Amino acid sequence: MAEGQQHAEGRAGIWSGTWVAERLGVGLAGDESLPGLLGLALRRNPKRAHLLVSNVLGKHVPQSPSVVHGHGTALGRRVRELLGDEAAAGAVVLGYAETATGLGHSVADGLGEAPYLHSTRRPVPGVAQAGGFEESHSHATSHLLLPEDPALLAGDGPLVLVDDEFSTGNTVLNTIRALHDRYPRERYVVVALVDMRSPADAGRLDAFAREIGARVDLVTAASGTVRLPEGVLEKGQELVARHETPAPAEPGPGTGEVTRVALDWPAGLPDGGRHGFTAAHRARLEAALPALAGQLAAALPAGARRVLVLGNEELMYAPLRLATALESSEGPAEVRYSTTTRSPVLAVDDPGYAIRTRLVFPAHDDPADGPGERYAYNVAGAGFDTVVAVVDSAADTPALHAPDGLLARLAAQVPHVVLAVVPSYVPPAAVSRPTERPPMLPEPLRGPAFGSYPPDEVGWLLQDLSDVTLEAPTEEREEAIQSGGAHYAESLPVEYQPSERYQELFRTALAESADRLARAVGAVTEVVLAERSPRPVLVSLARAGTPVGILMRRWAAHRHGLDLPHYAVSIVRGRGIDANALRWLAAHHDPADVVFVDGWTGKGAITRELAAALAEFEASDGVTGFDPEIAVLADPGSCVRTYGTRDDFLIPSACLNSTVSGLVSRTVLRADLVGPDDFHGAKFYRDLAGADLSGVFLDAVSARFPEVADAVDTQAKELLAGDRAPTWEGWAAVERISEEYGIHDVNLVKPGVGETTRVLLRRVPWKILARTGAGPDLDHVRLLAEQRGVPVEEVDGLPYTCVGLIHPAYTRGATGADGRAVSL
Repeated sequence: MAEGQQHAEGRAGIWSGTWVAERLGVGLAGDESLPGLLGLALRRNPKRAHLLVSNVLGKHVPQSPSVVHGHGTALGRRVRELLGDEAAAGAVVLGYAETATGLGHSVADGLGEAPYLHSTRRPVPGVAQAGGFEESHSHATSHLLLPEDPALLAGDGPLVLVDDEFSTGNTVLNTIRALHDRYPRERYVVVALVDMRSPADAGRLDAFAREIGARVDLVTAASGTVRLPEGVLEKGQELVARHETPAPAEPGPGTGEVTRVALDWPAGLPDGGRHGFTAAHRARLEAALPALAGQLAAALPAGARRVLVLGNEELMYAPLRLATALESSEGPAEVRYSTTTRSPVLAVDDPGYAIRTRLVFPAHDDPADGPGERYAYNVAGAGFDTVVAVVDSAADTPALHAPDGLLARLAAQVPHVVLAVVPSYVPPAAVSRPTERPPMLPEPLRGPAFGSYPPDEVGWLLQDLSDVTLEAPTEEREEAIQSGGAHYAESLPVEYQPSERYQELFRTALAESADRLARAVGAVTEVVLAERSPRPVLVSLARAGTPVGILMRRWAAHRHGLDLPHYAVSIVRGRGIDANALRWLAAHHDPADVVFVDGWTGKGAITRELAAALAEFEASDGVTGFDPEIAVLADPGSCVRTYGTRDDFLIPSACLNSTVSGLVSRTVLRADLVGPDDFHGAKFYRDLAGADLSGVFLDAVSARFPEVADAVDTQAKELLAGDRAPTWEGWAAVERISEEYGIHDVNLVKPGVGETTRVLLRRVPWKILARTGAGPDLDHVRLLAEQRGVPVEEVDGLPYTCVGLIHPAYTRGATGADGRAVSL
């Protein structure tokens, strides 16, 4: 989606911080050059509402690539003068992801022969982590250091740390403290485009240097302070909320043409500094740039006049150097450079505001923190006739080419889009390292030590995190998830404790639906036995799939005398399935016998997630045979071909959380708790044993097996003879609802009875859509909605029984449609 359509550059003489300054009283004081270097914008961030927008960084504001590179190299030359040639020869440069990866590399260019490394938020399997630190004001904080050569940071020469701005100093202090403990040295140099520390923060660097017994110098292009009136954070958040209007309707198919150019990138040359970039690498790149620029120029349309080279998040330096080479060639008249970002910023179409327009698209590089929105600022309406989108091969994914992907967004705005892909550099040692596995993975967890299910019913391929506090209030989790500050799998919702009225609804629903559930269980099990394997290994997706897996196992035993193995594994949207669980399964069973089981489909996100994760696992481990086709009890979204029914009805296990799922929590995936050789984690809520209905649910359904046997035979024969090809009509419906209700994010639309129930139990709901005339299947939904103050809107012709909408403009405490908290 494009927000704002005017030219991204302000009129001459109007400072691009005027709009914010006039409304919030925020201002810059200091060097006369500051207004030329910085503008101001606002963002939804619980830590800092204002954003200093650099005009020379090449991130948010398209700029001449020679200007961007020139500012970095000029700072590097100043560092060399400060250190002297002898000390500079032993220096190492470290840049910060994502904003300063290109700036840091440019500083290293100016310094001379210094090797360069930048932090990253993209873990790379097989590459050992040499360090990490946190960025205090960022919306996404964890930085990893992944040098190919571990000795890169182990020397005793000066360490040059480069960021775009030096504000509180917290990020630099966190970095130096973490590295100094491991690799102590005598001298550090901090480099930034601007030093914007407050007077209170100005003395911290010197005090810190004395504390660690090292010298710490600071080199910047300009310095000053930001005047922040009292209450500016709250006022800024209010201003953002007031100007964050619903996004305009999606643009139709763009008229722009998308073509791909094949770049002869030198073999083995890193695409940036994620794993280190040496003087030898620099020489190879410089030698290759003229030819690479020639290939780009040849791919441009005839008569191209104004061209933007657009980098991709951390991938800043390679696009920058391609842009500088294109700029100096006999190519287009005007070349500009900027990069996409994960940082959400308010766009205001005003010449006195730094972010005039923004394009919004989904992440397309399989980020470790899961899917989310990404942004390209000041591209729409900026008069470009061609955009050269430069990505690394890890980001050249189906999501990049999707109808809502970056390329489509660009094509809707400019006549020509050229895609240039550089190979993602993976250190050679990392390519072979995945085969170096621990000799043995732990055995599955079983009840009663973990979970309330009997030990023969399921083995949990998880690690026990019961002693770790992971729960957070629903509103706090929602705020973190939607702001991009956390992934939903990094914490747990507080377990909902149902009222007596709600428990009575559960018991009534179970009594009324047990027959229908038993028929669906029997039908899907018969389809699996007929089509997939005569002795399948059931692998349920924890935790909604686990009761279904147990019921399928019970049906196979009741009807066929089979004792089927059953395990539960973790799959996390945006991060894939637990690869170590797959390795354990492959070591103990034939992957071709494995059948993945879930409770129901919504829009099919997990179906797609599993298929992508298994393809990645096959590529990384060379293990073949796992079938991505999920078997589900109910498939209202028409996303799979192995199901018991496509009716959207109440499956009572969706009504509750752990108390109908063996007292086991949702699965958890967090880097500080789950290592590369660990299973994903979960908790066992032993303290809820008195409220446990897990066995009650299973026994009520399996007790109906004898009386539904004939109906199951008929239903299974009809399924096996019929056309069960997925139509994905559920996904299409979700996209339509997302647009009709102005949400513009399919992840906030949860279709079906089960998913709607989850929204009401775990998320911050906005409203519930109910099919007109829906009956008792929605009694529990109506009760939960009443308790949370959420309106239920009846809709004619809804393809699902109901759909839950998560609050699309979340503020803390928002639970009702008006965004206000409602007491339960």
